[in-house]
Amino acid sequence: MSYFTERKFTLKISAKISLALSTAILAVAATTLAAAQTSTSNLSVTANINNNCAITTTPVAFGVYDPIVGNLTSDLTATGAVLVTCTIGDNTVITLGEGLNKLGGSTPAVPLRQAANSGNKLNYFLYQDSAHTTAWGNTSPVGVSITGSGIQQSLPVYGTIVHGQNMPAGSYTDTVVATVTF
Repeated sequence: MSYFTERKFTLKISAKISLALSTAILAVAATTLAAAQTSTSNLSVTANINNNCAITTTPVAFGVYDPIVGNLTSDLTATGAVLVTCTIGDNTVITLGEGLNKLGGSTPAVPLRQAANSGNKLNYFLYQDSAHTTAWGNTSPVGVSITGSGIQQSLPVYGTIVHGQNMPAGSYTDTVVATVTF
């Protein structure tokens, strides 16, 4: 027998032995797995969602107030918005503060707001409704109540500068804090 023939014969035998050995190992492993015992337990998974809200605003920009002609007998109106996003089902109240330049006698429930230019003041009001009948104040009874939906809700703010206020020319401003209580 030549070297190559012996080598080929040895390889054939080695391959057959290797296949037989692998088959035997798999059979033993399968028998061991089939005989294995099991036990189970439940894995608890938890998460909490707390009520939460985010609030932003768009300005009530009145534009030009004309005390001499245009607004001598007519109020100037404008609309802004409070944008609120709250957790689904969260009951909230959105309030508007009295502003930086509140008039004497102003209260959170009945805010008397003023826009200022140096010492000059221009009276204005913020309302919940387009008819300008329900003031938007800084307490629950005069705030706006909503239920959170998980998506942003836009609440219009209706503003009025009362007619007939004869003030010097200039830029009149105020800052009102919008608050969401949840």
